[in-house]
Amino acid sequence: MKMGFRNIAEIAGSAMAAQTVRLNTVASNLANAQTAAGSEVEAYRARKPVFASVYETVAFEESGGGARVQVLDVVESTEPLRRAYEPDNPLANEEGIVFYPNVNSVAEMTDMMAASRAFETSVEVLGRTRAMQQALLRLGQD
Repeated sequence: MKMGFRNIAEIAGSAMAAQTVRLNTVASNLANAQTAAGSEVEAYRARKPVFASVYETVAFEESGGGARVQVLDVVESTEPLRRAYEPDNPLANEEGIVFYPNVNSVAEMTDMMAASRAFETSVEVLGRTRAMQQALLRLGQD
């Protein structure tokens, strides 16, 4: 099975795009982690991207290409919201309850580090691919 430089670049590029979406959702979640709301409907809910591997069978069989990463959707977490009894808060409902997002800051930071490392890995793959292309061009010059 052979894989061309173009296939490698497309795979790494799709992975970088997916990790960018992941980093953006983490940033959004962290930015809204402490926002209060007066009802469950108004409260911010953590968001997570849903990824899928996409195989193109014809391209895969002919060129040895692999799967690409596709972002299918960004979904809201189903974890329960955090409730706090804060009767003096202007956002409190008639029972004195304020609703806070279901964002786990530690999990979000861990997700951010993993996404950053995955992005860096794709950048490294592209760098090595470029180095291999340059080495092949130098072979042709000798």
